[in-house]
Amino acid sequence: MISTTPTEGKTAAAAKRSAKLTPVMLNHAAWVTHDVEATADFFMRIMGMELASTVYDDRVPSTGDDFPYFHIFFRMQDGSTIAFFECIGLPERPEASHAAYTVFDHIALEAKDRDEVDQWAEWLKENGIDIVGPVDHKGLIYSIYFFDPNGIRMEITTPLDADWNRHTEQGLADLRAWISTKNEAAANNADVGEALLRLIRGQRKRYDKA
Repeated sequence: MISTTPTEGKTAAAAKRSAKLTPVMLNHAAWVTHDVEATADFFMRIMGMELASTVYDDRVPSTGDDFPYFHIFFRMQDGSTIAFFECIGLPERPEASHAAYTVFDHIALEAKDRDEVDQWAEWLKENGIDIVGPVDHKGLIYSIYFFDPNGIRMEITTPLDADWNRHTEQGLADLRAWISTKNEAAANNADVGEALLRLIRGQRKRYDKA
């Protein structure tokens, strides 16, 4: 039996559904910029990406919102892109209400090996960009972190485990454990955070033995 709760049943169904129709690759990820000139300099000069395409319009095609914008795309080696929109007169991005939004919301770009990650670290520092790392994530990936001119957290990473994105069976087991721990704690009026901490600390033993 794959699941024990209706919520877990949904995750199992999603796993089966994804095998039938899955995106081919990342086309683009997009954000707002208040300064397209600084953004273009960063992604073309610092990140080494080519300017892939641009779009001007006075209305948002997908929603009909009536404001002009400039849309710009920067291309990576595999053809995937990072994109930005500049809209004149837009208020500053609101402050994050919790540090997790700043830490976890990010985009990770892949380098070919550890040496190249280290080369990126030196290049970024030479250009006055503060970095965090390198960080070895439990033998899974090796990464550095920094921010672009728009305050977007970025990561340069390389896999240390050749199968780092093929641990589906273990991933589904972890997902079920997380969901069931939350649901059980909530149903028993227990502290959900404490229950999840116990789960995390128990699972840490798995990494320590690896």
